[in-house]
Amino acid sequence: MPRRWVERQPAYCGMLSSASVGDLYYRRSRFSTRLLTDRLYTPSHFWVKEHESGHWRVGLTKFASRMLGDVVDVGFDTATDSAVRLGDAIGWFEGFKARSDLYSVVEGRFIGGNPLLADDVDVIDRDRYGAGWLYAVDGRVDPDSRDAAGYVRWLDLVIDRMRGRTSEEPQ
Repeated sequence: MPRRWVERQPAYCGMLSSASVGDLYYRRSRFSTRLLTDRLYTPSHFWVKEHESGHWRVGLTKFASRMLGDVVDVGFDTATDSAVRLGDAIGWFEGFKARSDLYSVVEGRFIGGNPLLADDVDVIDRDRYGAGWLYAVDGRVDPDSRDAAGYVRWLDLVIDRMRGRTSEEPQ
């Protein structure tokens, strides 16, 4: 099955190979990931996919998981059917490296957390773009979300900044 690969290292100007529909393979420095083109990606490294009209599922990207470490626990402080705004703290997640508040990247009505996580939090790392979604909201996605190609450009800026290779700030 052919793949689309974006190589992001100084020796290459960025190359795309032929691809299967729906996958974009990215590598820069020591980080590589597969991005699906059927969803959007936020500047805070979440993926967002419209499950039904206006109903969005949200999950962690591989980049977010790498910064956090393997996810060991997730909790939600927001009640089902509550109104949420972009940036509202709706819960928390804990990894081996860090514990972090979980913020909403969709504005609207909080549908709830993924029920699978109560018994199998490892599904986040095993199937991050499928059954490992975190929570769902009916509403409007963060307007700063990007398609996979836009997220690649964002990752380039973030990784370069982390490596001290640019003074340009991600927007």
